[in-house]
Amino acid sequence: MIRLPASFPSAQDQRAIIDIGSNTVRLVIYGGPVRAPVVLFNEKVTARLGKGVAESGMLSAKGIASALGALARFAIILKLRGVDDVQTVATAAARDAANGGEFLEQVAALGLEPRLLSGEEEAVASARGVLSAFPGACGIVADLGGGSLELIDIEGDAKGGGRCTHGISLPLGTLRLAAMRVDGSEKFARRIHRMLKGQDWDAHSGQVLYLVGGSLRAFARFAMEQVNWPIDDPHAYELSPEEVLSAVRALQSKTARGAALAPINGVSASRLASLADAGALLGQLVKELHPSRVVFSGWGLREGLLAGTMGAKTAGQDPLLAGVVAFVEMQQPGLSGAAELVARWTARLGYAGPDNLRRAAVMLALASLRSEPNLRAEQAAQWALRKRWLGVDEAGRAMIAMAVLANSGQAEIPTELPRLAPLQDLREAVIWGMATRLARRFCAGAGEVLEASSLTISGRKLVLATTHAMAPLYTDACAKDLRVLAEMMGLTPHRLSVESAADLP
Repeated sequence: MIRLPASFPSAQDQRAIIDIGSNTVRLVIYGGPVRAPVVLFNEKVTARLGKGVAESGMLSAKGIASALGALARFAIILKLRGVDDVQTVATAAARDAANGGEFLEQVAALGLEPRLLSGEEEAVASARGVLSAFPGACGIVADLGGGSLELIDIEGDAKGGGRCTHGISLPLGTLRLAAMRVDGSEKFARRIHRMLKGQDWDAHSGQVLYLVGGSLRAFARFAMEQVNWPIDDPHAYELSPEEVLSAVRALQSKTARGAALAPINGVSASRLASLADAGALLGQLVKELHPSRVVFSGWGLREGLLAGTMGAKTAGQDPLLAGVVAFVEMQQPGLSGAAELVARWTARLGYAGPDNLRRAAVMLALASLRSEPNLRAEQAAQWALRKRWLGVDEAGRAMIAMAVLANSGQAEIPTELPRLAPLQDLREAVIWGMATRLARRFCAGAGEVLEASSLTISGRKLVLATTHAMAPLYTDACAKDLRVLAEMMGLTPHRLSVESAADLP
């Protein structure tokens, strides 16, 4: 009998989404914290259900067979894993096909409970995914699938919620675009314009355009490769409208006269084949909607469905901290609590940066100590830059990465990080990391030491005060850390010993 490791999530902690799309049929099983779920299992089959709909108005027999085969496998996997929290949804292909209802009856016969989403419901679900990943997001969400393009206005709040209004669905999925582009770019552009006007879609110039969907994330990866971007996760990747159009032109140049694109890391062959079509549509959307900036989202419909089940209290949690806490607790139970002690001990230095970034940096810095000494700095920086975190942009990732590097003694800013964040912010992150380094070396992992000491600024002095009982813990190495930190802050280091904790400054 195979025994699962103790850390393997129980069935009660797992939630599953089956997404029956126009291009792919996918099962994703999520675990981890509800506010920042992590993917435990992700499998898709390219059934191309929407191809038959675009050509004949019917789901093809081949597409149905492929989809049902995948869904039968998914049903067995869920049963074997004991996952009961399952949402099965179908989108544009099943919605538009004349035989869509018959197909969903066959899906139900497998023991699944498919729900056919309307175009507006699909748009709202994608919008909720974006709002959950980017608390406070305001603008337009564009979700490009195989059979349709959904557009919806969003106005988020800091608690991960908000309003979704004016949702529309257009027959502009990637499986339809190639045929629409045959007559040339000018006619294609006019057709997109008429479709938007026909739906009474009148976006306000200067809004943020949030992009959802595998084909648009593939475009982001293409754009990242063109500029040798330091991060390879397209989630939260941001471009100006001019940069989008420049990438579209580069894509058109590389695919001129039917030339095949070179492989792109993280992009499947099927996505690669439709990338030029997705890019052409994105270029027209940018010209029509006049956004201030364009942000790519790794979260969309599936994650929006999960977000719809969260209570208000859970939705109000900080998604970055929820994710980082879950991650570091897997490294060492109780580590997030220890990190909070360090974060509070260093908090009186008057940081200007967002507190959630600093707290996340402290947690990852302490978690890195579980690694081999020669791996710690690089591994923790990679966690910050490459792991899928929510509620943080690329500048925030860079600040966390710089802080964990400084925690390991590397105060010099790597050349790639100023491409992600301003130098002033990165220098502040160095101070976060050096303060964490001082705290952990001084207390030696004992929280009582931090409770019997303080780190404060008094005039032009950086003061480390301890009770007499804890004074022997202040070593030459601690003195060096205090001096380096003080110099970085333009202060003079000062050591103070007091009778009791009540006397600490």
